[in-house]
Amino acid sequence: MKNEIDVNEHLKKTILTAVERFQAEISYFRDQVTLIVKPAQINDVLRLLRDEFDFPMLMDITAVDFLTREPRFDVVYQLKGLSHNDRLTLRIPVGGEMPRLSSIEAIFPGANWYEREVFDMFGIEFTGHPYLKRIIMPTDWQGYPLRKDYPLGYEEVEFTFNFDDIDSRKPKGKEFLAEN
Repeated sequence: MKNEIDVNEHLKKTILTAVERFQAEISYFRDQVTLIVKPAQINDVLRLLRDEFDFPMLMDITAVDFLTREPRFDVVYQLKGLSHNDRLTLRIPVGGEMPRLSSIEAIFPGANWYEREVFDMFGIEFTGHPYLKRIIMPTDWQGYPLRKDYPLGYEEVEFTFNFDDIDSRKPKGKEFLAEN
């Protein structure tokens, strides 16, 4: 493995098996190992890691939006192996206008809430999820706040040096009511 970091034998065997069985790509960054896997293989890879290599704990699921890249999103799974105290990250690239990925809730029941959060914030649908509804934003909210193309709200922060400038642009009591 090029750019290899120092990992224990258990983690090395885990990584090599994932590469051999699923043609996973390996990424090393700051002493952390990440496996990049095709979307169709996510359930099989996670079953392998949980059942054969003792990664029983799903620590987190999140996503990253690479606005100008296709596939646009990476869904990131972080696992913990208890017997060898290993950590392993999986990245699954997903793209398109309506990004979709298979739910892993049947493998890791705790993924239920994580998948709902990723759906709510990024708009990535998890097919087969038992109750994929918004969990943070109101149900009638339009858009997905953690996408890079989501419009930002902006209000200038007021300090002593810019108080007069900001104050001059703010509507005042009767003037505000008269305008509206």
